[in-house]
Amino acid sequence: MYEVKSRIYKELNRVQKTGLCNFLRALVKANNDLSVDEILDKFISDERYYEELGVSKFEFLSNIIDDREFLSDTRLYLSECKKYYDYKKSQAPIVAAQKAFEKQKRKFLQEVKMSKEKPTKKQIYYYEKLCKRYNIESIDVENASRLDMKNEIERIIDEHSRDYKNID
Repeated sequence: MYEVKSRIYKELNRVQKTGLCNFLRALVKANNDLSVDEILDKFISDERYYEELGVSKFEFLSNIIDDREFLSDTRLYLSECKKYYDYKKSQAPIVAAQKAFEKQKRKFLQEVKMSKEKPTKKQIYYYEKLCKRYNIESIDVENASRLDMKNEIERIIDEHSRDYKNID
């Protein structure tokens, strides 16, 4: 897409070209279900309509909107944008799977780190309060890791939250 962008719209200055290309790319993204020719027709009809009202975003196009070279450049750029968004859409499952894998990897590394650290004072305090509240015999907190304490606290909460749900 960027290679094509450098070869098209030679008659426009840099600011005009950038504005037009950004607008066309957004138009393709919003109307990706339409064909390139349908998007081009939509762009031209909208631009003519706004030109008649005198509120055109691209006033510099009034002289060249019907030019054959402008239309071919626009069609080429729209087709490249469409290819780009179709490719991006086809890669979405792969990107989602990669993100899920990275999330799982971060969780695993965090658990490995926690398994080597001593439990925090807050964890120990909270665990002892839970044990006292539910009359549970506590484990040896001196030899436990942060991960062990976290898992034990979660187990107690899950076990007793189910009891509360069954009472209702």
